[in-house]
Amino acid sequence: MNTPLALLATAPSDPGNWPFFVLLISVALVVVLITVVKLHAFLALVLAAITAGVLTPTGQLPGETGNHFVYAIELVTRELGVVAGEVALVVGLAAIIGMCLAESGAADKVVRRFLALFGEKRSGVAILVASYVLSMPIFFDTFFILLLPIARALALRTKRNYVLYIMAICSGGVITHGLVIPHPGPLAMAGIMGIDAGQTIIAALLVGAIPLTASWFLIKWLDARYGMPVPGNQSDTAALDRPESELPPFWMSILPVVLPIILISTASTLAAMKGLATDNPGLLRLVEFLGNRNTALIIGAALAMWVVMRQRKITFAAVSDLIGPPFETAGVIILITSAGGAFGLMLKNAGVGAAIRASAEGRDMNFILFAWVVASVIRVAQGSTTAALLTTAAMVQPVIASAGALPYHPIYVFLAIGFGGMIFSWMNDSGFYVIGRLSGFNDRQTLRTWTTVLTFNSIVGLLATLLLSKIFPLV
Repeated sequence: MNTPLALLATAPSDPGNWPFFVLLISVALVVVLITVVKLHAFLALVLAAITAGVLTPTGQLPGETGNHFVYAIELVTRELGVVAGEVALVVGLAAIIGMCLAESGAADKVVRRFLALFGEKRSGVAILVASYVLSMPIFFDTFFILLLPIARALALRTKRNYVLYIMAICSGGVITHGLVIPHPGPLAMAGIMGIDAGQTIIAALLVGAIPLTASWFLIKWLDARYGMPVPGNQSDTAALDRPESELPPFWMSILPVVLPIILISTASTLAAMKGLATDNPGLLRLVEFLGNRNTALIIGAALAMWVVMRQRKITFAAVSDLIGPPFETAGVIILITSAGGAFGLMLKNAGVGAAIRASAEGRDMNFILFAWVVASVIRVAQGSTTAALLTTAAMVQPVIASAGALPYHPIYVFLAIGFGGMIFSWMNDSGFYVIGRLSGFNDRQTLRTWTTVLTFNSIVGLLATLLLSKIFPLV
């Protein structure tokens, strides 16, 4: 079975303008089915993915054999399975961790310590900055799911600012996901473009701080305009009135969140520095195994279950009963996420990326703006930031190479691609549903908050990159 990254290399090399028609029809179909017909997002995305496959010219789908229309449907189901395989375990395990942290009182314990240390007035800024730092080595969806229970408990305790806390986590995490190595997109981009990994990390963190800072004011405005109560149950609210003696110790409360972060961070760091770890390959393999995001979340889920069993003095059977409702929510998220991923992959298979590249070759242009526009279009069309970064870097690099010397360092093109790849998350993006469904937002609320913050960060990041390339060209 082909992987999503392998499929990037199999799109038609000379697609003409037809892929743009496929893109327009498919995207319009998703919008109409979800917003006008009110069809469930899973069905809308599956139908749009099938439409993209059917409209792709016969023989141009990767590995196509037999009846084109039958193969298009079969390919959609195959791609859906690929994406489900990537997200199902992570979402399910994170649902366990979130439930256990809430039921045991661990999330509220962390929040009480958090407020005691920073004070309520500075809690939002503290979450924003902490998210920017802590999310550097961790895949965004995983990071958000781990921190969500803490944001929920903080909003329950303060009785306000739920949107602010959620968006503070999102803003920091999404910037590092699109710009900072060892995240897979930036890591692959640096290799494709031949830029030193250390340079990209320094530049990404410094320039990324500009949209991060600007987004704080937008987040405060969104919270004031679209603020909403925390979606919670009686046990969430009741936990707020429990005395400290009935809550688990702080180290035990934070361990299911922090330990997976430490394990994933350590493995990611070693993966980027394998040359320094060859003296002890056995230790490296062990760290890679424990730091795999699936392994780390299994450990975190086991610890979270132990905490709730110890605190509430219940058995595995009782914990299993508690897990049931979160699993139902997780199942819906997995289905919608998988359908969105399949839709994005079918657009790649239709040759959208190759068509954009072909239309740009030979033109005189600002490569920073060009790279951002291409990444933005691919991101909106496919839904995946990582895929948008990889596809854009592969398309832009040969165009830049043929243009000769740039008036600025290529790191600015790198940054432009990263910012473009985080723009306008909507119904074909797995993050849209992970953020929206787990936070308790409906589609409109998710568009007003999550999508707005991402688009703002993307545009501010582009403007900062253009300005800095003029002031500090670094050549």
